[in-house]
Amino acid sequence: MVSVSDAQAIILNLVQPLDHQRDTEVIDLLIADSRILAKPVTSPLDFPHWDNSAMDGYAVRYEDVQHSSENPAVLEIVEDIPAGYQPKSTIQPGQTARIFTGAVIPGGADTVVMQEKTRREENRVFILDAPKPQEFVRHKASFYQSGTQLLPAGIKLNAPEIAVLAAAQCPQVNVYRRPRVAIFSTGDELMTVDQPLQPGQIVDSNQYALAALVRQSGAEPILLGIVKDDPVALEKVIAHAVAIADIVLSSGGVSVGDYDYVDKILESLRAKIHIRSVEMRPGKPLTVATFPTQTSPLYFGLPGNPAAVLVTFWRFVLPAIKKLSGITEGWEPVFLKVRSHDELRSNGKRETYLWGKLHLINGVYEFHQAGGSQSSGNLINLAQTNALAVLPVGKTLIYPQEEVQVLQLSNG
Repeated sequence: MVSVSDAQAIILNLVQPLDHQRDTEVIDLLIADSRILAKPVTSPLDFPHWDNSAMDGYAVRYEDVQHSSENPAVLEIVEDIPAGYQPKSTIQPGQTARIFTGAVIPGGADTVVMQEKTRREENRVFILDAPKPQEFVRHKASFYQSGTQLLPAGIKLNAPEIAVLAAAQCPQVNVYRRPRVAIFSTGDELMTVDQPLQPGQIVDSNQYALAALVRQSGAEPILLGIVKDDPVALEKVIAHAVAIADIVLSSGGVSVGDYDYVDKILESLRAKIHIRSVEMRPGKPLTVATFPTQTSPLYFGLPGNPAAVLVTFWRFVLPAIKKLSGITEGWEPVFLKVRSHDELRSNGKRETYLWGKLHLINGVYEFHQAGGSQSSGNLINLAQTNALAVLPVGKTLIYPQEEVQVLQLSNG
């Protein structure tokens, strides 16, 4: 049995990110949200594209208005310059142009006076207060210089990055393909959601939960259904999953019962088992394996109990998917130190994860433990969970208002 920290290190060391040449695709920018950029982007455009005004006001020569606070300058208005208009005039001494936000600064002008500090009379304007030199002028290439790197590879494309790419006139982008994650459940007792239940039977909720988590992580779930406790059938499904996926997730069949066949079948397929159990609760029966092939997927044999499935996914599988996806940073689990609202208990023998919700109370985050049983078989009180409190080995009690470390749950 390995510690949780050792298990994380083993798993992340096994993950090889997608290849930046082989595992990419070009897609339209409009559907690139949440994808991982595979190649750096440069632009032939400067940002701003030209010197432009950051304010509605008047484009002036600073030397004409620098003493306006003591003696208001009076300037002749020679042109109106709205956004999207190319100025026709060059500002001469004693002249100005009415200008609007985003409009091109005319030749000869070097400063913008905001309209609130002026008074207009027909074709003249009185400058009532001296501006600073070059005030409210956004200079060409001051945000970004053409030909330099605009966005690096390995970042997730969210709304700001999509906007930058659109402004840079990139209608298509090169992104990593979505990781493929095969999912199946094992057990004679499992039934699909549309089947009537007989005594001793339960619905396979794990496959639905894992499919949702995989989609939320940006990967593509491949659902392989329910496999009965039959070694021949199980070996066939595992071999198929290994051939088509980057990561394989099975739930159930990895404990030490008479019908837990997964580890033996992995060994028969010449897999190398790196982890057989982890010093955590819930989630102790966790198998992690790789196969002797050039494109070996990473195999996770998850526990069968629903709470244990979700906890082990959040703790180990999600970081693995993120690293595999090509993202260069931000794939490690995020832990916070917060205040506990409740008394939290553990037997102290294994690192213990208790599920609940983070609430912002008077500007301070508090962890509220989910009501009811914290049994690994209790699926019901996992609803609306957004954090896991972590009690380390040897820690049996955390009092209300005491500090506790929590794993913040984020699937994206």
